[in-house]
Amino acid sequence: MEVVMRADAKVRVESGTESSPRGPGCSLRHFACEQNLLSRPDGSASFLQGVAEKSQERLIRNTCEAVVLGALHPRTSITVVLQVVSDAGSLLACCLNAACMALVDAGVPMRALFCGVTCALDSDGNLLLDPTAKQEKKARAVLTFALDSVEQKLLMSTTKGLYSDAELQQCLAAAQAASQHIFRFYRESLQRRYSKS
Repeated sequence: MEVVMRADAKVRVESGTESSPRGPGCSLRHFACEQNLLSRPDGSASFLQGVAEKSQERLIRNTCEAVVLGALHPRTSITVVLQVVSDAGSLLACCLNAACMALVDAGVPMRALFCGVTCALDSDGNLLLDPTAKQEKKARAVLTFALDSVEQKLLMSTTKGLYSDAELQQCLAAAQAASQHIFRFYRESLQRRYSKS
């Protein structure tokens, strides 16, 4: 995954996919992040959460555009390239997290950090955070949210399946609570990177 500064005016997102299965789990999986992997771009990051389509690219681009302070760099294009190595579920949320960490690594000014969280509702109405690909296929509804780090404000949401208003609010509340763990992980990851330098 890389972020490249170019000369135009919008954030562009590109992704490639390969898929592989993963075992079951219903809580947030282990996170791993490595930054400054590539030598030529201004910033790069690899984000692992557990071991896309055009609409997903648009959702990621719109989320990035909502937080990037583009007015500080007129006539500049930011290209975010997301390479999907494997899809163990919650792919859009993982792509959002990777995009945020790459923007941070590139030093792109943002009004807030952002993260993605996916929730699934099974046939009994049970909520699963960070569902696996297998759990997503069996779920009655899958909801992905992008939240900012300042007010946990909703930046983007996408849903698939049937759910009630109460279930939507329950999923959003669970995503906001989970976002605190992700933002803490971001801080710890950045501290590890910069304490080595």
